[in-house]
Amino acid sequence: MTNLHDLPFKSLQFYATAPYACSYLADLDARSQVVTPPQLITTKVYSELIQSGFRRSGHYTYRPYCDHCKACIASRIVVAQFKPTRSQRRAFKKHQALTAKVLSLTFSKEHFDLYQRYIRSRHSLPIGPDTPSNLEEDEDQYRQFLIQSHITSFLVEFREHGVLKMVSVIDQVQDGLSSVYTFFDPDSENSSFGIYGILWQVAYAQQENLPYVYLGYYIQKSQKMAYKIQFQPLEGLVDGHWTLIHP
Repeated sequence: MTNLHDLPFKSLQFYATAPYACSYLADLDARSQVVTPPQLITTKVYSELIQSGFRRSGHYTYRPYCDHCKACIASRIVVAQFKPTRSQRRAFKKHQALTAKVLSLTFSKEHFDLYQRYIRSRHSLPIGPDTPSNLEEDEDQYRQFLIQSHITSFLVEFREHGVLKMVSVIDQVQDGLSSVYTFFDPDSENSSFGIYGILWQVAYAQQENLPYVYLGYYIQKSQKMAYKIQFQPLEGLVDGHWTLIHP
């Protein structure tokens, strides 16, 4: 495990945030450890940080730093040994008409419109002429969250018969891919886009001879985050060591 004091840039600073409401576990407070300044977090530096459990959101690099909870476990798929389950194979076959195109990390109005539809569906907001929304503010948040990066990052857009269905934002680190965020068409019934997107990233990592696909934090008691355990073999960062975790 990398010692953070051995990172190439000695001027990196680490600080803890004040407590805030946890996004995943009800009635709990969370804190994060944040790395600054962002302009010094190059691909090489971030490659070492991610091995120590950090994640990136725009220029914001962080890891959980909670006082009384260790529910968030950094996770990564072991690519060479990965074998899809029967349901995952069905999901991949269901969307075999999708075509993928790798793009640079740039803003697209078409991507942003899909992102807005996806986010609103997840938060159960009505979509219509009276929907409260500040488009300029939403677009700025989208750019900060997904389009800004100091490291090697790219977009993958997935289309079906020319129609945009899904977009994935992916970082490439020295030992793998890091799945930053995926959003997709919320109106496609009985879809399995999220599963397909992860399977595509595993296949891409295999093609590029990269050993891992980092999935972010696995949280057993969170419905939003527990699905990651289904992608086996999965390693989790537990007590400072990457070890296999099982369903």
